[in-house]
Amino acid sequence: MEVLKIATAGSVDDGKSTLIGRLLYDTKSLTTDKIEAIEKSSKKKGYDYLDFSLATDGLVAEREQGITIDVAHIYFSTAKKSYIIADTPGHVEYTRNMVTGASTSQVSIILIDARKGVIEQTYRHFFINNLLRVKEVIVAINKMDLVDYSEEVFNKIKADFQALNAKSTFKEQNVSYIPLSAINGGNVVDKSENMKWYDGQTVLEHLEGLHSSDVFETGKARFPVQTVIRPKTEEYHDFRGYAGKLYGNSIKVGDAVTVLPSLTESKVAKIHFFDKTFDEAVAGSSITIELENDINVTRGDMIVKSSELPKIEKEISTTICWMDSKKLVAGTKYIVQHNTNSVLAKIEAIKNTIATDYSGTTEASQLAINEIGEVSIKLSKPLYFDAYNDNKSNGAFILIDTATNTTAGVGFIR
Repeated sequence: MEVLKIATAGSVDDGKSTLIGRLLYDTKSLTTDKIEAIEKSSKKKGYDYLDFSLATDGLVAEREQGITIDVAHIYFSTAKKSYIIADTPGHVEYTRNMVTGASTSQVSIILIDARKGVIEQTYRHFFINNLLRVKEVIVAINKMDLVDYSEEVFNKIKADFQALNAKSTFKEQNVSYIPLSAINGGNVVDKSENMKWYDGQTVLEHLEGLHSSDVFETGKARFPVQTVIRPKTEEYHDFRGYAGKLYGNSIKVGDAVTVLPSLTESKVAKIHFFDKTFDEAVAGSSITIELENDINVTRGDMIVKSSELPKIEKEISTTICWMDSKKLVAGTKYIVQHNTNSVLAKIEAIKNTIATDYSGTTEASQLAINEIGEVSIKLSKPLYFDAYNDNKSNGAFILIDTATNTTAGVGFIR
């Protein structure tokens, strides 16, 4: 079954957790004990409605303050698809969490409170989705019940967001607008009787109708080697396979390939999916590849089609979202973890910080936590990469602090 990954974003009280809870409830994805807990808690608080945010806000601090702090992953399925929702916080101090949640998502739902319209945080949420090249964005204009289900209010917010969308440099992005009342369930799974002026799809209908070609990344085939498989059993005495996950595009038996960084050439002899062999593997497949030649391949190497070589360089220009309380400054050393390849790196220069409200850049010599900026990096050995805009999986990396081994930042190669 096709799996669709969704990230949510919104300001405080825009109703992200309520929307997700309503999706789970109306698709009958909540267990009986969870529903009973929601009913009991809602009654205890004196609510005359079910507080569906309790279905997602897992931390005590989240439940007490009524806000989302950490990224929560929620799983549910329908007859057509399986879904993974990354419920991300919307506050500026949790920008790093939002980037983390959206980095692996194909769809983003940006919530807007119908009473407040497009605000500063909406700009940041949309900017991050542009930065991460999320192809499908649903602008969910929530709490329509609090503005008397006004079509005029909906159209005004839609026009304001379209003006924001005009600032985007990611023209392949598709933006849809849905008016809804998450608390009452209007236009979430079922059509709202109070908004008959809206003839579009509900949130679930929109998600169900998305095709892989609409939202999934396509590019050049990239196969980072995770491990070398040598069973050395009697049955597979001479077997040598290279296991990993295929990104970007398909690969076939007989394809001429090059192993990086050695630039050794060979051909694909067999493609294994666990205990079966196939002539072709599509992007997203976890596979084991056998090559015709018995050549030296190890973890951290990358197998690519010989006609589709990536860039191989020791300096990279990047956009960094900084995640550490210790500021990023020039001259410091980090480990660049790029796919399965680890490379020692030095921060060559920090050029500027990028405003997430589309107002431009500001010259800077450091990056503080949750700031995004342009950074040049020198590497101890060549990296084989693509620009993030051309191949997301081969253009992204993380920076690891050499002293603490913590993930200090996430980067996108320009």
